[in-house]
Amino acid sequence: MTQQAEVVVVGAGLAGLTAARELRSAGVDVLVCEAEDEVGGRIRTDVVDGFRLDRGFQVLLPGYPAVRSTVRVADLRLRHFTQGVIAGGDRGRRYLAPPWRHPAALRDLAEFAWRRPRDVTALAWLSARDTVAPARVLRAGPERSTADELARSGVSDRTVDEVLRPFLAGVFLDPALRTSSRVFHLIWRAFLRGGGALPAAGMGTLPHLIARDLPTDGIRYSTPVTEVDDEGVRLEGGERIPARVVIVATGGDTAARLLPTVSAPAWHSVTTFYYRLAGRPPLEQPTLLVDSGELVLNTAVISAAAPGYAPPGSALVAASVPERADADPATETRVRTRLARLYDTTTADWELIRAYPIRRALPVMTERHPLRSTVRLGPGRYVCGDHRDTSSQQGALTSGKRTARAVLHELADRSWS
Repeated sequence: MTQQAEVVVVGAGLAGLTAARELRSAGVDVLVCEAEDEVGGRIRTDVVDGFRLDRGFQVLLPGYPAVRSTVRVADLRLRHFTQGVIAGGDRGRRYLAPPWRHPAALRDLAEFAWRRPRDVTALAWLSARDTVAPARVLRAGPERSTADELARSGVSDRTVDEVLRPFLAGVFLDPALRTSSRVFHLIWRAFLRGGGALPAAGMGTLPHLIARDLPTDGIRYSTPVTEVDDEGVRLEGGERIPARVVIVATGGDTAARLLPTVSAPAWHSVTTFYYRLAGRPPLEQPTLLVDSGELVLNTAVISAAAPGYAPPGSALVAASVPERADADPATETRVRTRLARLYDTTTADWELIRAYPIRRALPVMTERHPLRSTVRLGPGRYVCGDHRDTSSQQGALTSGKRTARAVLHELADRSWS
């Protein structure tokens, strides 16, 4: 018997799951077709020898409105990073984090403020504005790159290069800071309002929490869709699934292949290396360590923030190299050498657990990129994902919600026709 559904959602990432759940809660018959063997899309967590490894170093921002409106934040069991960073480099480390986190923090913050008062003032003004301004005001700002925006705000090149560039490169995967300043302000606002955190059981918790509201037979795994036509979808094995509505909620490249009117996005890439350490970690604070060098722009002792990411008696360190998808041994040797300098310790006994080279990690969003693209392509045909909103968890969740609302509106109109 041929399976059919009122709505078929192609892809079980954040956008697709959110759209499916919203439609299901409204009484719509929904089937999700997922090419992989698990939900999550680009947000998944592997368990290797008791270590939880997110597929690429990711941080959840509880300050995102869509996170709070999609799941119970308490169910994520968040473990928070320090609000602030440790600026590393060839001249040692500076603790630009709350003073109670480390004895050196008060001294380093005072010295930073004394030597760079204009930067402190500029960042304070920028942060105050982003914290209180409505999101619609930030979205309507001038079209500039993040680099230009920071310069216009009065932040010195030195502070950008030593602190902000490596921090933001970890967020945008864009060391050149060509990302839209409007995106920067929206994400900076989320950091200011809630900091960064990790779910206790890994980033994969977020999509699983959304998926648990769908029936077990509402998601078909290992089911790649090869074609979307006027009648529904065709699967890789030739099976057809008729549907009144099809939502393509895949990555941008697959969406462009299935829907000819959709353009594939450009992508930022990243490689994340995960290391196993026995005994005491080189840094016990749950604080991001940023580097002004050209290779490892940020690293963190993940288990210092979320102890459940490592078995008892071990520590987990992540190091990310933005704009590269290169996990060959020569690159790993360079990363390990740089980590020894940053953490001021030997890394010879650090064991590489796994490296994740991710070529399509995050859609590029330069200053000319629209922050919101249409999700309705025509009667019964929709597309959603972070390539249709901001390249973020917020964008993916929002896109899924927008699409569900549009589908419900269309189905309601059809019921009267």
